[in-house]
Amino acid sequence: MKLKAIAIPLVLFIGCTDQTKQRHKQTTERDLIIGPGQMPNVVKDNKNNFNVVYGTGDSIMYSFSSNDGETFSSPVLASILPKLAASHMRGPQIAATAEGLIVIACNYSGDIFSYVKDEKGNWTQTARVNDVDTVAKEGLMSLAADGQNAFAVWLDLRRNKQNKIFGAKSNDGGKTWSKNSLAYASPDSTVCECCKPSVTMKGNDVYVMFRNWINGSRDLYLIHSSDGGNTFGEAEKLGNGSWALDGCPMDGGGLVINENGNLETVWKRRNKIFACEPGKSEKEIGEGRNCAIESVNGKNIYAWTENGKVIILKPQGMKTKLGKGTLPIIKSINGEHIICVWENENQIYSTLVEL
Repeated sequence: MKLKAIAIPLVLFIGCTDQTKQRHKQTTERDLIIGPGQMPNVVKDNKNNFNVVYGTGDSIMYSFSSNDGETFSSPVLASILPKLAASHMRGPQIAATAEGLIVIACNYSGDIFSYVKDEKGNWTQTARVNDVDTVAKEGLMSLAADGQNAFAVWLDLRRNKQNKIFGAKSNDGGKTWSKNSLAYASPDSTVCECCKPSVTMKGNDVYVMFRNWINGSRDLYLIHSSDGGNTFGEAEKLGNGSWALDGCPMDGGGLVINENGNLETVWKRRNKIFACEPGKSEKEIGEGRNCAIESVNGKNIYAWTENGKVIILKPQGMKTKLGKGTLPIIKSINGEHIICVWENENQIYSTLVEL
């Protein structure tokens, strides 16, 4: 009798374990629709929630997952911004500080506004980020945060009506923003006018990647600040190759600081996707556009769009095809899974991917 009494709990335990594994496996193979909209952006906060913002019409929408991306909350309205820019690489950006969530969004007049979420879940518009009226006409911007601090970058037309990289920092979780500062101006009139810049930060290190336009070539460049974005060093071209192009590729790439504190980048040149560590040669990893990068346990995972489908490249070199769509963003869940969020036919999708 004692043996039977012991065996039953063991069978139940094994059965529950198998069911949990099967449930997670099923979840990772199913694409979830978060809601209707465009231009999603996602961040993992200090409580390990995944927070998504996107645009639909003049509305900034917000949804979150508290169970590692298995399900998302019903989208709620974070705010209404008349003439919200939310298409063609333009859309709300989100970051997480020690104080909570910050969202920035731009209208078609060229003004960027910030919003914060309080402990009760309410969103409040706090400030205008650009300190000169209507200078962000392209609506191309990025946002990063670490600890108490956040840093925003965008394409800016002030002074000579040529696009430059400008930035502003917030030391209070997005309630206020510093005086804007010039991070980079091209010696050849303008940076690429319709490619979104990227930004990431850790401590006082702020890295900004952007597509430049020098001597007719649209190559990716990197600038670095070691004082929290107050000043930036000289611009460094990424990769050895170059792309002479009389037009705009509308593709900015992505970057991440890995667990070892090293910066990794991914970007498009012609129809190829390249991974590149600053100061080293680029490495071709695929074909397509709209690429993104994440680091898990010191190894890189990449995502991009190829032939209308979202592609994930895992550290061991295996490619996984997700659903139809574009503009994928990937974030680490743990050492074994990532979440991917993307857009397809005015719907925001997400799925879990096992590494």
